[in-house]
Amino acid sequence: MALFTVNAMPRPVFVIVLAQLFGTSLWFSANSAADDLILRWGISATDLGTLTNAVQLGFILGTLIFALSGLADRYPASRIFALSALAGALFNAGFAVSANSLASGIPWRFAVGLCLAGVYPLGMKLIVSWVPERAGQALAQLVGMLTLGTALPHGIRLLGHNLPWQMPLLGASALAILAAGLILHLGDGPHLRCRHDLPPFRLGRVLMCFSRPEFRASALAYFGHQWELYAFWTLVPALIILSGLAPAGSPSLSGFSFAIIGIGAIGCLAGGWLSQQIGSARVAAIALTLSATCCALYPFAVDLPSGLKITLLLLWGGSVVADSPHFSALSARACPPEMVGSALAFQNALGFAVTMISIQWSSQIMADWGSQISWLLLPGPLFALWALAPLWRRAAKNS
Repeated sequence: MALFTVNAMPRPVFVIVLAQLFGTSLWFSANSAADDLILRWGISATDLGTLTNAVQLGFILGTLIFALSGLADRYPASRIFALSALAGALFNAGFAVSANSLASGIPWRFAVGLCLAGVYPLGMKLIVSWVPERAGQALAQLVGMLTLGTALPHGIRLLGHNLPWQMPLLGASALAILAAGLILHLGDGPHLRCRHDLPPFRLGRVLMCFSRPEFRASALAYFGHQWELYAFWTLVPALIILSGLAPAGSPSLSGFSFAIIGIGAIGCLAGGWLSQQIGSARVAAIALTLSATCCALYPFAVDLPSGLKITLLLLWGGSVVADSPHFSALSARACPPEMVGSALAFQNALGFAVTMISIQWSSQIMADWGSQISWLLLPGPLFALWALAPLWRRAAKNS
């Protein structure tokens, strides 16, 4: 378990994962103020799903631009990351100080998502550019920080529960500015050099990656995983309330939300360590099986003692994202080295398009389905297990 310590982490990886933690705190920053927004703006849970989807839509458009233009492989990833994190911080602060309704808030959140397209996929490319030989474990650390970054606004909200709702958002913006400085100072790694001679339109070349069976298997599994992941993160406060663990608007709701989302960072680290022993495909399969089980059991758990309900939600939070870095590692390994940035950006774009459907749908029917809303997420991990089967079966055979 020494691999979990900072001392065992190469300095570039530590800097990148720390910057990812700070930069991705922008993603769900508005969700940390959900109760205040519902009260002050007179909006519903469905409207909150729309606000979250504005970020997702911006992210999808941004990743498509990076993938199809070749920008992700044409210019230094560190510069793109830094500029994107800085711009995202400004747009996020703009939402905090200027938005006063759903209509005025959506453009700001869309712009934040657009900027995050230069943070998350480019962070993955930076990892591969520094430590390609241990991409699975290093990407697990990166996604672990993305997960903790997603939970961070809930933690800020918990610490400053009596402060104005804008404070967690402004805190996230300050962290994103720090992330930009860290990555700009670090620079790119030596293993993936940017290419200035690439053609301006690369759709055909990116799509050719799907002709490779290994890339296709990991990409399709990633899409199933995405059906569950971001809808789960969006629904976490509602799942806690449905479980009777905390009332709406309470500090304990922020605390439980932070713990259930944030424990995914530990799941990612554990999966990264385990991937060194059994490979990324088998780790992903284990995580998918655990999260699918939690999806199936949640409606039956709401009447159980509080300790069991908390245990189930923590297990779900820990497993739901533990597979994510391994899809990226498998896909990066399966595509040409000069295409890594564009291929991962394109895979992200399609995967996040899937999240928009599950987030909006689950937000709309939450009131009618109640605790059974988890069953709407269940097809995601099941499909992912089926798509990934050729890779984890091959890994099991070769072990």
